[in-house]
Amino acid sequence: MKKIGLLLLALLWFIVPSKAQEFLDPVSWDLKVEHKQEQDYTVLISVYIEKGWHIYSQEEADIEIAPIPTEFFYNDSPDTFELIGKTIEPDLAPIYDAVFDANIVYFEDHVIFKQDIRVINPENLQIEVEMNFSACDDEKCLPPDTKILSIGLKDDKSKEIGLNLTDEDIKKTEALVLDIKNPNDYRSAEEEGSSKGLGTIFFLGFIGGLIALLTPCVFPMIPLTVSFFTKSAENRQKGMANAIMYGVFIFVIYLLLSLPFHLLDSVDPEILNNISTNVTLNIIFFVIFIIFAFSFFGYYEITLPSSWSAKMDSKATTVGGLVGVFFMALTLAIVSFSCTGPILGSLLGGSLTSDGGAWQLTVGMAGFGLSLALPFALFAMFPNWLNKLPKSGGWLNTVKVVLGFLELGFAFKFLSNADLVENWGLLKREVFIGIWILCALGMVLYLFGLIRFPHDGPKTKKISKGNLITGIISLAFMIYLIPGLTNTSAANLKLLSGFPPPLFYSVYDKGTEAPLGLEAYKDWDEGVAAAKESGKPIMLDFTGWACVNCRKMEEQVWSEPEVFETIRDEYILISLYVDDRKNLASGEEFNYMRPSGSVKKIKTIGDKWATFQTVNFRNNSQPYYVLMDSDLTLLHNPRGYTPDAKKFSEWLKEGVINHKQHL
Repeated sequence: MKKIGLLLLALLWFIVPSKAQEFLDPVSWDLKVEHKQEQDYTVLISVYIEKGWHIYSQEEADIEIAPIPTEFFYNDSPDTFELIGKTIEPDLAPIYDAVFDANIVYFEDHVIFKQDIRVINPENLQIEVEMNFSACDDEKCLPPDTKILSIGLKDDKSKEIGLNLTDEDIKKTEALVLDIKNPNDYRSAEEEGSSKGLGTIFFLGFIGGLIALLTPCVFPMIPLTVSFFTKSAENRQKGMANAIMYGVFIFVIYLLLSLPFHLLDSVDPEILNNISTNVTLNIIFFVIFIIFAFSFFGYYEITLPSSWSAKMDSKATTVGGLVGVFFMALTLAIVSFSCTGPILGSLLGGSLTSDGGAWQLTVGMAGFGLSLALPFALFAMFPNWLNKLPKSGGWLNTVKVVLGFLELGFAFKFLSNADLVENWGLLKREVFIGIWILCALGMVLYLFGLIRFPHDGPKTKKISKGNLITGIISLAFMIYLIPGLTNTSAANLKLLSGFPPPLFYSVYDKGTEAPLGLEAYKDWDEGVAAAKESGKPIMLDFTGWACVNCRKMEEQVWSEPEVFETIRDEYILISLYVDDRKNLASGEEFNYMRPSGSVKKIKTIGDKWATFQTVNFRNNSQPYYVLMDSDLTLLHNPRGYTPDAKKFSEWLKEGVINHKQHL
């Protein structure tokens, strides 16, 4: 019978295009039994996990979209053996999981679970353990899987339970096989990922440095410092060289600030992610940013100890030469901290949440330091430019107050991180957006002169051009945010994707039959029948309730008008959830032989659709999209995670064109 199953799998291999397939099986299991004393034994359940993959704790994570916990079931009975306590797992601290964007307990490489038992009848005793689990890497999770192993008290090693593969099992497996037309015409597209490149980080750091230049702590220093170098030097060339070196040292100082994080990263590659998602640290960042914001508003001043700047200044005066220039640059960094600190804090927080870790922080700091250093070098080379600089005045305080409102908004991003990880429900999406609306409104009222802060100069009737332009931009941003408070399709604020909490973390009930209110069939046969009746092609969507990348595709790509309208108007959408834990109806269960040769019991709806995906497309990762006609003619290459909405839209439209040509 096993040979028949293998023959069936070999047949399936040729039904679908081999190059378009990707079956992943990164976890293997083994059992051992250790004798403790008298009738007491310990079952050791060893798990071997391929590099880059992990499985999860038995404790279910307390987050909205959670991973599948690992579960163990035993064939204990009053006549054979009984369990003593629960299955024990290694005591590990939660670690940041990029897929679920939360701190979760998971296991990598090799882990051993232990279950104590008391043997009642040792004669010919076979201990059977069923392991239910799901494996994930940093991008995706595989459908829930089950392995059943058996071992006797005197066995040297375990063996996988040989579930009987009956003729009925083969018939039920064959019933899932699609007679796909022209499979060799298409090849699977490479899954595309998105990451923030170093160039982008450098650019953002550079912009942050330009903003810092416009603060009262830095801007007045430009003409003073450049004039000092050009006038105090023995000749113009030496003064210019000193000013340029001053700029170089500013750049180097900010670059050096990132080096400690490389040391942390070398100790533990995950430490930067742990910092970025640690609840306590996020709350501390929230408090610090609130303090910085009110400092920018002018209610108090935050500075480093004056003794530091005095000591650096004295060093610069007494030492002289290039060493003196270095200490002058260091003095500037210390004196300007009250303005640059919050901006650097934003850069620090933003860099630590990305996969690049310390290197992205270094590149960001390099951009920040370069934009601060350039003016000193350029104005030293072209002193006449100093005459064109605007005079210091009240506009510098206005810049500082505007930065205060921005810091206030960013502060709640850190609180939101902690809220999402712990699922407190304090900052649901609409509450978060409401706070940002209030921040934008406060900025508008301030720029238009309707509210005042302590360091503002005398009130004038005329609104400056800069205030007017910035105020209009702030007002437009506030108006853009308002739909985010609604329970409509307009609530998905694309420009802010990743900043507010996700759409499902809402004060409204988001429970719909399909993403974005689309009509989707949850059963293959029903969907095909609808496609035949309508004459439309099929968009087959292999997804999962706990699939984060699936949600990203739906919220950020499917919601784009072109994509949304194409799916809604041109396709019959069939969404099959591979992690649906509802049991199949009585009599629908069956055993399925996997490509590895092991047999899996198909008990749930999710098991069925995961097997359906595997036998037809040799792929068991999600999201996974297939375009085909109702007669099962492929219309395009299958696609995985594709965060580029334009590419996904083109893929969908090409499928429609191919469908029309096929008619």
